[in-house]
Amino acid sequence: MEFEEKVNTILGSLGNLLVVKNRNYGNSALVPLNIFSKMNSQEGIMQRLDDKLMRVKNSKELRKNDIADLMGYLTLLSVQQEWLDFTDLID
Repeated sequence: MEFEEKVNTILGSLGNLLVVKNRNYGNSALVPLNIFSKMNSQEGIMQRLDDKLMRVKNSKELRKNDIADLMGYLTLLSVQQEWLDFTDLID
């Protein structure tokens, strides 16, 4: 499998995972219930990123789930920020 095909496969699979998780969790990352925490959605996503990075730092091995979670949270943050197109970053 060539590089381009691998990238498209990874991102497509991650997209499917995020859609399913978003459905299962009721869009809680972008529209939190705020019952116990009063963080806005951006703060909540960034807190989850910090928590996940600490878990990676303290782990003896890098796990697929950790990478998927980090990629997912960064994607959710991009959605929240309306950063939907990255073609402007191509040199």
